[in-house]
Amino acid sequence: MDNRQAVGSWLSGPGEATKDMAGGDFGYRGKRLGLPEEGPGAIAPLGRRFGAIFIDWALCMLIAYGLIARGDQHAAGNWALLVFFVLSVLTVSTVGFTPGKRLLGLRLVAENGGRLGAGWALVRSVLLCLAVPALIWDRDGRGLHDRLARAVQVRI
Repeated sequence: MDNRQAVGSWLSGPGEATKDMAGGDFGYRGKRLGLPEEGPGAIAPLGRRFGAIFIDWALCMLIAYGLIARGDQHAAGNWALLVFFVLSVLTVSTVGFTPGKRLLGLRLVAENGGRLGAGWALVRSVLLCLAVPALIWDRDGRGLHDRLARAVQVRI
């Protein structure tokens, strides 16, 4: 193998190296799950997902700071995590999205396309509050918390 090919595959990422060496083609994100490549029902883009969690966290901080911690900045962060957990479990298990996800046109569904049940929403929310599972992704762009809860974030 020419050294330029090895450097090129390294710079292009693991998917390109696999295509060149092993002939593997994973397709677009969500193909394995039977989701469309673009438009409604496709895997949600990473930027929108980050934006949604930022909106949700800001809302929870505002609620915790104003209603629960009564202006105590140090206590507000801890309360915000509890508010975030409750908000996530209640909204995802009932309507399928949090306020941030709705504002950015995202929805959380089960892998089979149906509504995510309350038990799976609870599992997902616990893992999301631990933060580490959300930082580990699979090749479809799903976080470990979504994968373990058998959930997929899709566009509306």
